[in-house]
Amino acid sequence: MTWDRRRFLTTGGAVVAGVWLAGCTSGSSSPSTAAPAPSGRLMLPTNPAIVAREAERRSAGAGATAVDLTARPMTVDLGGIVVDTTGYGDSVPGPVVRVRAGDELTVRFRNQLTDPTVIHWHGLAIRNDMDGVPHLTQDPIPGDGEFTYRFVVPDPGTYWFHPHMGLDLDRGMYAPIIVDDPDEPGDYDNEEILIFDDWIDGIDGASPDTVLADLEAAGGMGHGGMGEMMGGNDDNGGGMMGMNAFGDVDYPFHLINGRAPSDPVTVGARSGGRIRLRIINAGSDTIYRFAIGGHTLTVTHLDGFPITPIEVDTVLLAMGERVDAIVTVADGVAPIVASAEGKTGAGLAWLRSTGSTAGAPEPVSSLAEHSGRMLDVTAAVAAESVAYPIGDPDRQVDVALGQDMGAYRWTINGATFGNREPLTIDAGERVRLVFSNQTMMAHPMHLHGHTFALATPGAARKDTLLVPVMGRAAVDVIADNPGQWMLHCHNTYHLEAGMATTLAYLA
Repeated sequence: MTWDRRRFLTTGGAVVAGVWLAGCTSGSSSPSTAAPAPSGRLMLPTNPAIVAREAERRSAGAGATAVDLTARPMTVDLGGIVVDTTGYGDSVPGPVVRVRAGDELTVRFRNQLTDPTVIHWHGLAIRNDMDGVPHLTQDPIPGDGEFTYRFVVPDPGTYWFHPHMGLDLDRGMYAPIIVDDPDEPGDYDNEEILIFDDWIDGIDGASPDTVLADLEAAGGMGHGGMGEMMGGNDDNGGGMMGMNAFGDVDYPFHLINGRAPSDPVTVGARSGGRIRLRIINAGSDTIYRFAIGGHTLTVTHLDGFPITPIEVDTVLLAMGERVDAIVTVADGVAPIVASAEGKTGAGLAWLRSTGSTAGAPEPVSSLAEHSGRMLDVTAAVAAESVAYPIGDPDRQVDVALGQDMGAYRWTINGATFGNREPLTIDAGERVRLVFSNQTMMAHPMHLHGHTFALATPGAARKDTLLVPVMGRAAVDVIADNPGQWMLHCHNTYHLEAGMATTLAYLA
């Protein structure tokens, strides 16, 4: 099959965004105290307050884990699809890093790429100078260079790591980091990690760079603005660009654990057994609707943090988000389907009970469960042990998500990254971030170094939240981790085109 790279850009077919986040689409109440924004000198990653905060995270009897990690070019088989790409080690995803909460993690990293890179530890509230943002928290690591990341891992949960350089995430450069809780009862038989990804790199000459070039050449038409280009779908699911609330790129392949639907992975447990699924969306431009045929999901964690369990049929997972769920395994084989929301195609895996000799069913890209009970993050309640303290914010910070009409530039508060003063915060403040999406695309907004909670008592803790089309969402952040932190859209192309800012502590 031959692909025209311009046919990777999405056309219509999206459903209305924001239904699952309906609770976030109305305006939020203003803080009781409308304090002015602090002003002063920004805190650098070398500030002693960062070292002091790291010391507070250390605990007596904590252990230490050391791993070696290398970024390098590689040739990888994605399930009958062989591509040249870049990644960690020799596989996609890269190797799992596993550590206990409270331990110190040392990662001896070597960059064997031609270009500079860094590693960002997505979701972990670690020390600022280890966060892995080039020119903000560290210098880029040059080709053939080395860097040692060393930090205390504070919170148990499901996390992942990836670069924060250009479009490298839309290659093979991602892997899970699992932080075990020594106090967790572990009421399940075994666990599996499922990582979703949208793949284009190395397919008939296409790459993330060619995709971005095509998006920039087309400007803002049909990509979140109000314009619409003429064109139609073809039997490959491609076409000219049009309005799609869920992404700009119609990927030729969707992967689960690095495998295309032509050769899916299999996970499982004994019939009647309980399996814990740690699910990560490592995609660059695709929101996935996840379900398992003939099974329900008991969601136990959002973005690493525990919640009061919720039984659902399906979960909508935006880029950067994670969900943990317990599944009671039925006898036989069932499809695990991550359907690309508003696009064509899906990722596929099999759930097989131990010892089952049943043949695999025909591959599918949608399930009846996809139309069933969907997880509503606005209704999720944080476990008491991790719930945000009840209180009023000290002040409100508005975060307007926009796009420059006529150009492929995505903005926060009217400016691309680096062209506006950062948002500032004082240590100890409780700030309400109010996201206002002024575009026709949904945006998964991710904050580094912190978790936040929806601005309702008892709401779940998260670090990434999908803000719906033309919608609003309010979250509270407690300033308890000093430094300068990125706040950005986790659509890789929107980030590269400017949709980012900095939440900067004042010295």
